[in-house]
Amino acid sequence: MQIEQESLNAFLEAVKKLDAGFRALPEFSAFHYDEKQLRDVLQATAERMHDNYPYFHPLYAGQMLKPPHPVARLAYALAMWINPNNHALDGGRATSAMEKEAVAEIAAMFGWETFLGHLCGGGTMANLEALWVAGQLQPGRKIVASAQAHYTHQRISAVLQLEFEPIAVDSFGRMDLEALRKRVARGDVGTVVATMGTTATGSVDPLPEILALSEKHGFRVHADAAYGGYFALVSTVSEPARSAFARMGEVDSIVIDPHKHGLQPYGCGCVLFRDPQVGRLYKHDSPYTYFSSAELHLGEISLECSRPGASAAALWATQKLLPLVRNGEFAKRLERSRSAAMALYEKLRADDRFVPAFAPELDIVIFAPRAATVGEMAGRSRANFAAAAELGLHLAVAELPARFFHSMEPSVSRDRETLTCLRSVLMKPEHLDWIEPIWRILTTVADASQTTKRASGFPGHL
Repeated sequence: MQIEQESLNAFLEAVKKLDAGFRALPEFSAFHYDEKQLRDVLQATAERMHDNYPYFHPLYAGQMLKPPHPVARLAYALAMWINPNNHALDGGRATSAMEKEAVAEIAAMFGWETFLGHLCGGGTMANLEALWVAGQLQPGRKIVASAQAHYTHQRISAVLQLEFEPIAVDSFGRMDLEALRKRVARGDVGTVVATMGTTATGSVDPLPEILALSEKHGFRVHADAAYGGYFALVSTVSEPARSAFARMGEVDSIVIDPHKHGLQPYGCGCVLFRDPQVGRLYKHDSPYTYFSSAELHLGEISLECSRPGASAAALWATQKLLPLVRNGEFAKRLERSRSAAMALYEKLRADDRFVPAFAPELDIVIFAPRAATVGEMAGRSRANFAAAAELGLHLAVAELPARFFHSMEPSVSRDRETLTCLRSVLMKPEHLDWIEPIWRILTTVADASQTTKRASGFPGHL
């Protein structure tokens, strides 16, 4: 914990510097509390927080949970001494400026210098704004996204009273181009959502081909890069993914979640529009909010009103420490996550106890224990999930089309079209150093599962 102690010392120094900036004010005390009671409540809070999975540790390799960088935690806490609100400049002058700078740095990853954008509570709100703008610009036209896109698109479309249709995916979890081609040819699609890293498998939709169809049919293209967007800085992703990320600057809108790969506390999402003129759609009057400055208030280009300035401070500080540039430390951390996913995939592919799905495009690995039927594989997946947790390794479970598992032998009885499988999101760069311990636990539980089946009278499939 020495490093943490050093960071806390730096934080206390920063608190003193912050306090010095307001020293000219008359002295007063805002809160009166009993110090022992305060300590007792904090101790009780720490005790309650034990009832969590160890999201910060490399043995947590399940859902998309990544610890914030220490500078993000501390900058967020520092800003909470002020508790700014980035709706209007009256409520968050410094952090509004920090938000604009940080968002501009995100937009620059995709080659955008002129754009409209801001932070928000997360990917759901960011996608809602993108689809709201799409519906305003092309009223009555449909929203389509792949069948593996995040469920939020269908739900948001219902909230906005926009018609939504899913598009089939290919055996790699990407939007099926032929299915999309046939659907947009009917002429009533207003927006195609290209998912730049699906939540379940990390698959990247074929953006170059989607853009070509957009040129022909005139629909908008929205890139949901909530999870995968930062991989635009990484050259080691799969070739199809690299080609797709290279074209992201040509889409109409982008969503990216700094609270996923951007090392930020929840909730911190970001929505970007290539055409700044969409700001006119947000125009509204407020008799009490926007009169302190002629400069743009972030609330004038956001559907959300009150928003934490602390999120902007944390993001700004992180990007100052780890700039969003190719070959920089931030990008190299992502490369390690990608390498960890490939290392685990290669081990699974070479071992006859497991059946992996297709090779990961980003840093998500999908696999199942080998068995004689799809149904039995699903049962073993659930058993291995629980057994691994008992040994300290926390994975996730997903329900995916069985056709995603290309290496499944023809002899396996496909008694179900979908397979309950294991999913591992290797988001932490430290995962690369922990592949061997993770593998030892995976093989231990796989062996135990097969032994149990044999002892119960069911032969294991070797």
